[in-house]
Amino acid sequence: MKLEHRHILKTLSWRVLGTSDTFFLSWLLTGNPLSGMKIGVTEVFSKMILYYMHERVWSKRIRDRVVHRRLFKTLSWRLIGTVDTILIGWIVTSDPLTGLKIGMTEVITKMILYYLHEWVWERSFTVQFHKQQKLLSNKMN
Repeated sequence: MKLEHRHILKTLSWRVLGTSDTFFLSWLLTGNPLSGMKIGVTEVFSKMILYYMHERVWSKRIRDRVVHRRLFKTLSWRLIGTVDTILIGWIVTSDPLTGLKIGMTEVITKMILYYLHEWVWERSFTVQFHKQQKLLSNKMN
């Protein structure tokens, strides 16, 4: 799979997971499912663009130790995602405190979800890489 296609698929899978989390947290904290939906739908677009850009920047970095790389990617993405959520929550509810509550609450849930998402994608990439290496070595023999 081409790296660009992988980034697009990874962006889409993360957005489904992340938007679901944001929708439920926003609904829970505002008590209004419509506000949760508005925040979630707005985030679909803003965060897909931001996540794709984040993934492209990280793909250009030298491969650090996998655990450290995953941790730093998790932290950098969470900072970007939290600021985006706070701003969208504030705009949708017209209340900066509500935007802040939503953004700060999802820091924990999103970091856990993102870390696990990275782990799954790294494992799938490693398995795919080893299969390709084995095919190449078999063809050479």
